[in-house]
Amino acid sequence: MTTSQTHSSGLRIDAPMSEVRQAKRDATQRLLGATMDISDEQWQSPSLLPGWTRAHVATHLARGAQALGRVASALVNGEQPGPLYESRENRISEIERGSERPGVELQIDMDTAAGELHEIFDALDPVDPATPVILGPGILVHAHELPSVRLAEVVLHHVDLDIDFDLRSLDDLSARILLQWVCFRLHNRADVPALRIVSDSGYTDRIGSNGFATTVHGSDAELAGWLSGRDNSSSLTGAEHLVIPLLS
Repeated sequence: MTTSQTHSSGLRIDAPMSEVRQAKRDATQRLLGATMDISDEQWQSPSLLPGWTRAHVATHLARGAQALGRVASALVNGEQPGPLYESRENRISEIERGSERPGVELQIDMDTAAGELHEIFDALDPVDPATPVILGPGILVHAHELPSVRLAEVVLHHVDLDIDFDLRSLDDLSARILLQWVCFRLHNRADVPALRIVSDSGYTDRIGSNGFATTVHGSDAELAGWLSGRDNSSSLTGAEHLVIPLLS
């Protein structure tokens, strides 16, 4: 994850955590259902992420669930969470090894890791929602935002699997949370044009580099797709000729 500084309150998630958890469950089940018929050959075919096969994406989703689970477990137990991953090198190595597995093992891994994370997130209610959590260099969120982080990860990587999933099919809550997460990640990014984001839903944000901000208007899902590098700008107003890097 690349960012220039620590963000402490950019997500602005105002939906009840119980609703976000349910949206995350629904998104996870949709992804798991869509991947059941993928053949071993298709798992080893390229995803939409450069250099990664679909099996890389699946392994990343499983390891990401376990990493967030460790963080949430520490919070539930009143402990200080450690880093998401022991090191960047170990994370990459785990994903590479995991990507060599057959489809049935990938499916079981994703399903098991997701189920365990569901249970841990359900235990977050007593935790002070304002408890800060550092997810990586420059990425600081609060305890109640962890389910939103996972929801965004699941829907973005569902797109990356390239199995006919479109962000425009998202429900309103999931689309809004995804847009908020993407904007949060792009705050003060020097490699992103200065933008004022205006959504049909009423959400607005200022992201990107310093200087005059170009206003870009569209729906939550369309804006999130374009800003994350998963969709073109054809349905947006004001995004002509603007280039946005892929958000990974």
